Amino acid sequence: MGPKRVEFQGAEKNGLIADRYGAGEQPVIMLHGGGQTRHSWDAASKRIADLGHPVYSLDQRGHGESGWVASGNYAFDDFARDLVAVTRQVGALHRQKPVVVGASLGGFAGMLAEGRENPGGLAALVLVDITPRIDMDGVSKILGFMGDRVDVGFDTVEEAADAIARYLPNRARPKDLSGLSKNLRLHEDGRYRWHWDPAFLKTDRHSNPDQAAAAQDEMSVAAGNLKLPVLLIRGRNSELVSMDHVKEFQALVPHARFTDIHDAGHMVAGDKNDVFAGAVEDFLIALKADAEPA
Repeated sequence: MGPKRVEFQGAEKNGLIADRYGAGEQPVIMLHGGGQTRHSWDAASKRIADLGHPVYSLDQRGHGESGWVASGNYAFDDFARDLVAVTRQVGALHRQKPVVVGASLGGFAGMLAEGRENPGGLAALVLVDITPRIDMDGVSKILGFMGDRVDVGFDTVEEAADAIARYLPNRARPKDLSGLSKNLRLHEDGRYRWHWDPAFLKTDRHSNPDQAAAAQDEMSVAAGNLKLPVLLIRGRNSELVSMDHVKEFQALVPHARFTDIHDAGHMVAGDKNDVFAGAVEDFLIALKADAEPA
């Protein structure tokens, strides 16, 4: 059986769509990166659900099938407040705090949600190739890709696949484009555009150097407040997270575990999904073992 489509309510009463996999006691929330959708976690969500977890793979605000907010509020704080709202709803369903697995933007939301907005709201946090401080040249590259053809779109899904292949030349171009089609919307003019709100790119904290630096300072403070179990997973070829960034994070969160995945870049789950999912599985199994009475 496939996942069940469910809906949550965000901080602005905005609709948030998720896929639910599996059943069990300890819920897990999967948060994708900027410009992605919940479908980036399809394979990993199935594997984690097989461990006996109810897994919620969420489209964040302005992404995928979740609502585009009329307010245009797409700062990191807004994603964090949505996460707080969702964790409370998931917690009420399962009577247990969820574990959050957050990649990039999703990891920022997780750090701020637990480290500032709602301390104690999560059972554990997995950060996927994200630390409070990141390489801004890498950010510029990502934003450049996201901004390219954001208005004109693509004539075909194949044309969008070609754009991704140019952006990620080291990743094999998929022969089956059905997965990619989930990240595109067919508009009334017959052209395909990415499945996220273009207003997302207009947030200064994503691009303005001064605003970005201030946001990273806030993220460092939030990370320093993390008391829960934490796993940092990095792609060894990451364009955003260097080993210096990792060491700074470890100084802020000395109890955090760290896994470095060989031959993976910033899109860790896409580059090495089996290794990534295995690292998350090991972390969840260790959490369960630690929680059991001796």
